[in-house]
Amino acid sequence: MNYTCSLIIRSFNEEKYIGRLFEGIKKQTLYHDTEVILVDSGSSDRTVQIALQNNVKVVTIKPEEFSFGRALNLGCSQAQGKYLLFASAHVYPVYTDWIEKMIAPFENDKIALVYGKQIGNEVTKYSEKQLFNKWFPKDSNYSQDHPFCNNANAVVRKMLWEEQHYDEYLTGLEDLEWATKIQKKGFKIAYEAFAPIVHVHEESVAKIKNRYMREAMALKTIFPKQRMSFFDFIRLASGNILSDCIHAQREKVLLKNISEIFLFRILQFWGTYKGFKHGEVDRRLHQRFYYPNGLKKGNNEKRDDAEKILYTAVN
Repeated sequence: MNYTCSLIIRSFNEEKYIGRLFEGIKKQTLYHDTEVILVDSGSSDRTVQIALQNNVKVVTIKPEEFSFGRALNLGCSQAQGKYLLFASAHVYPVYTDWIEKMIAPFENDKIALVYGKQIGNEVTKYSEKQLFNKWFPKDSNYSQDHPFCNNANAVVRKMLWEEQHYDEYLTGLEDLEWATKIQKKGFKIAYEAFAPIVHVHEESVAKIKNRYMREAMALKTIFPKQRMSFFDFIRLASGNILSDCIHAQREKVLLKNISEIFLFRILQFWGTYKGFKHGEVDRRLHQRFYYPNGLKKGNNEKRDDAEKILYTAVN
């Protein structure tokens, strides 16, 4: 069967939220024209069982062979859809037209990749919500002049993936590397603000630091001139802490979040500093990844032209 869209999900021990993701998928306007593929890298919990109960196609990759790019390439190779939609196993859509909105920009033949808005939920750390506001603004942009994107909520043309696979050796940011190359071929990157997903990170202190260290290592590989000095670590950590505290104070939640703000931002930029130390990167990407939010009011997700999904349970 030929599908309009193939939804590819990478997973490892994701039983807590993946059931909610499948529930949200079933409520999509394009559900019957979408195949769902789970690429699992050795889950020992109920992740695969939950997927099979939801009639999801499951393919596996050995943990020792896993990389973000290799898992994506495996899922893409199994897909029959015209468009390849990617979602993390710990996300879930907000509205019933999520898939529809994600593929709509492809009416423009020059668009190669669309990435959508991400927001947090009640367990999301305050500073990560500020990151989401920074990285995923309230206005769509169908002709982005830089390659920033995020495969937790993104879609590409399958015909272009067949010509250009994801890098299987990067420690992360395989999405940014793919987008950088595809832009150089003359294609466009689009951002869709009206296709939001909730992205849930429940990470330990070590995992926060390691996530940003891994991404910095990848960024240095993609852009070999990338640099972060110890002074940059101090400057960016303190600037983002100050920005977060000002936003939290305006929202009257500073006391509840102040220690978490300090911890998250220090771990974020210490991990980044450890990940690379030499070189220079494109100024626009540096601003998107690391600069603190402006002091204007953050953008809240609210739409009146789509049906919001009411979830029955976490699992």
